[in-house]
Order: sequence, then C-alpha cells, then structure tokens
Amino acid sequence: MHDGHHHHSHSSTTVLLIGTGLTLLFAIIEFISGYYANSLALISDSGHMAGDSLALGLGAFAAWIATKPATDTHTYGLGRAEVIGAWISSLSVLAIAIAVIIEAIYRLQSPENVNAAVVIWIGSAGILTNSLIAWILSRSDRNLNVRAAILHVLSDLLGSIAALITGVVIYYTHWSPIDPILSVFISVLILISSISLIRESIVVLMEGVPGHIDIAEVVQTLSAIPNVYKVHDLHIWTLSSGRIVLTAHIEIESYAAWESLLPELKTLLSQKYDIHHITLQPETNYQTLHPSCKIPTQS
Repeated sequence: MHDGHHHHSHSSTTVLLIGTGLTLLFAIIEFISGYYANSLALISDSGHMAGDSLALGLGAFAAWIATKPATDTHTYGLGRAEVIGAWISSLSVLAIAIAVIIEAIYRLQSPENVNAAVVIWIGSAGILTNSLIAWILSRSDRNLNVRAAILHVLSDLLGSIAALITGVVIYYTHWSPIDPILSVFISVLILISSISLIRESIVVLMEGVPGHIDIAEVVQTLSAIPNVYKVHDLHIWTLSSGRIVLTAHIEIESYAAWESLLPELKTLLSQKYDIHHITLQPETNYQTLHPSCKIPTQS
C-alpha cells in the first residue's frame, strides 16, 4: 500500500514538473504576442498561465514532499502537503480571475484596437498546448493536487478558446469589446470551479467528513450487522487525497465474537465506502461493570 502511494506521488511530481515547464514557456510567448497585438485576452491569459505555472510548480513540490515517509513527529507522513498545495493553488487561480475581471471592466470603458491575426494564431497554439498539458496530467494519479493542476490547465484552455474567438470576431467584424467581454466570461467560470476546489480542500484540512459519506448511514450500516449492538465515538476524516480514516467503538455481546466480526466490519467499510485505514475498539457490558478492564485496540 505504501509503495503504491509512493509511486503515484512520484508520478504526480513528474507530470506536474512537465506541466510547469510547458505552461511557463507558453506564458512568455503569449505575453510578448499579447503586448504586440494589444490584446487583453492574450495579456490576461499570459498572466493567468504564469500564475498557473507557479501553482503547478508548487503542486510538484507538494507532491514531492508527500512522498516522504512517516516519522516520529509526523506519524501519518506528509501526504496532506498535496491538499495544502491544492488549496494555495486554487486561491491563486481565484485571485488571477478577479484581477482579469477588473482589467476587463477598464477595457470595456475604453476599447482599444487589437491585432486580430496574431490573437488567432496564439489562441490556436494555446489550445493545442493546454490540451497536451491536460492530457499529460490526466495520465497521473487523480488526487486533489493534480485535480487542482488540471483546473489550472483547463482554465488556460478556456482562455485560449476565448482568445481564438476574440481574434476571429475582431478580424471579421472589428468589434473590439468582444476582447474584454469574453475575458470576463471565462474568469467567471474559473471563479466557480476554483471556489468548489477550495471548499473541498478546506474540508480535508479541517478534518471534516468526506462529502460523499453520510456518517449517520455508516452508523446504521455497521449497526445492522449481527452481534453489533451499538456504534459510538465514530470519526471519519480524510488523511490525504484518497486516504480516508475511520475510528469507532463497537459494542458487542462478547469478545469471543470479535475475532470473526472485525474482518467482516473492515471488509464492509472497504467495499461500500472505500475506507481502508480503520481502527475499531470492541466494548461489552462487562467493560461497563469492570471499568478497570482494559481491552487493547484492534486495527
């Protein structure tokens, strides 16, 4: 299990580094072209891509940190670094999108001439580049960190599509307000996506119950198993991307049944809820009558 996680994290680091290099290179090309063409769509998208390359680099660093083994001071390892990276990365997208909207509002008040041909060529190149980067990232482990990176790249892809549409419209109609209008439209879509990922990251960092799990349903499912009389002190949280942890106290009739009951409970939790890191504590009425009797935790 640990080796597999290490392998996926290493894969995440590699693809994120590739994405960082390609994104930064195209951001430089796009900024120079946008300045030459006087296009807000290109300039704003180049800033967007520069910020995204920084975020991808941060994601690569976080994925590398996550490969570090557990220590005496970090007994779960450093896997949550990926979630922190996703959170910071998503915040950066949010900030960039807001900046683009503000600039677009200024541009709407005083439209400027745009070199449509350059915008068309760079927009087309951006679509190809970002599609390639998205494909590379999709070949990696789909943890929160990589999903945040894919969000960055897809937002860049939308920016390139907007740039292409902008160039075509201006080339044939000379209607320059399309440049800031499409920039605002794309930025709003990016805002919605980034806020969703920020919320998901915060749930993990605050050790909340994963969104797809209903804790009341888990209690009901476990309680329905024969010889289980009560489930209490149940805690479920996400340790890091794809690693959910569950701890609970299980009240049973006698400890004699625990040896066969424990594997059944763990199998159920694994198959139905995809929870594999499980710690269960058995309890009986005997323990209530004899509180000095200590039963070792089963995990």
